[in-house]
Amino acid sequence: MPKASARHILVDTEEKCNDLKQQIADGANFADVAREHSSCPSGAQGGDLGSFGPGMMVPEFDKVVFSGEVGKVHGPVQTQFGYHLLEITSRDD
Repeated sequence: MPKASARHILVDTEEKCNDLKQQIADGANFADVAREHSSCPSGAQGGDLGSFGPGMMVPEFDKVVFSGEVGKVHGPVQTQFGYHLLEITSRDD
């Protein structure tokens, strides 16, 4: 079964999500941005979600994490929780 590791940043608006994505593209550290801005408890760990398999996260996450490019920041990804930036840190297919 595939496994992936990822980190994310959760915010309440698509606009804020896009702004944070631009900050990261401009050189800001993903983990630092997560600690400062993420409304998810994982923000305290730099947004780290650890390792997980398909079906362990919401479907919108799975779609990105198990098909997107590793090491790239993806998003905004909208879920029932808000808007996420996702960075896939590793994946075993």
